[in-house]
Amino acid sequence: MDQGEIQSFLIIFSVIAVCLALTVIILFILFLRRKNALLLEQAKAKETYERELSETQIEIREETLRNISWELHDNIGQLMTLAKIQVQMVPDKSESLEEASETIGKAIKELRVLSKLINPEALKNLSLEEALELEIERFNRLQFIEASLTVDGTPKALNPKEEVIIFRILQEFFSNTIKHSKASTLCVGIDYMDGNLTITADDNGIGFDENLDFAGIGIKNMKNRARLINADLQIESEKNRGTMLRLQYNF
Repeated sequence: MDQGEIQSFLIIFSVIAVCLALTVIILFILFLRRKNALLLEQAKAKETYERELSETQIEIREETLRNISWELHDNIGQLMTLAKIQVQMVPDKSESLEEASETIGKAIKELRVLSKLINPEALKNLSLEEALELEIERFNRLQFIEASLTVDGTPKALNPKEEVIIFRILQEFFSNTIKHSKASTLCVGIDYMDGNLTITADDNGIGFDENLDFAGIGIKNMKNRARLINADLQIESEKNRGTMLRLQYNF
């Protein structure tokens, strides 16, 4: 084999080697793209599944709350109304009966407010501000906590379903504050600005250590609900210095 044939052989070999290398690289790139596409599809499927699961869980909770609301309003409310009428019909009512009648009247009023606040259908007829105002008034009236509500900006009509979800998130926070925080004050603020709704709620309770695993079921529920409506939810707390919720939602 002369020098020319050797050079030709080397050239052909080099070309074949380059072609093989390019083929391997192209196949590898195609493999990575296919793998990434599959991973992306799996991630989307998982996200869709989790979203549908969360929506189903919320629907079940809302249906349960609706049934409880009807029971409070139709059954217990009617029985207490009957009890009040019976007390009022007693001749020669004593002071204690008068007080009992007044107490029953207050209980009936509280039942009506509570049944409205937990009934999803009733909430749809209330704005977010109206629903929160009812809740704040109830806390103060029952002396659960000293609560206040401020609204800045011009209130906007939100998607009714998403408005209910926002209210449920805040209800969960309020419930944790009243049950566990030992707080004496609760301040809630609503701010409408440039297509963005910002809600803050903070208490002066005992708080918790954020470095510990504090993601109990209540906080998980709040975060799951916030994800459903693409809202940003932050919960910050410091031991013995209270807890603050901050929710941002684009409408």
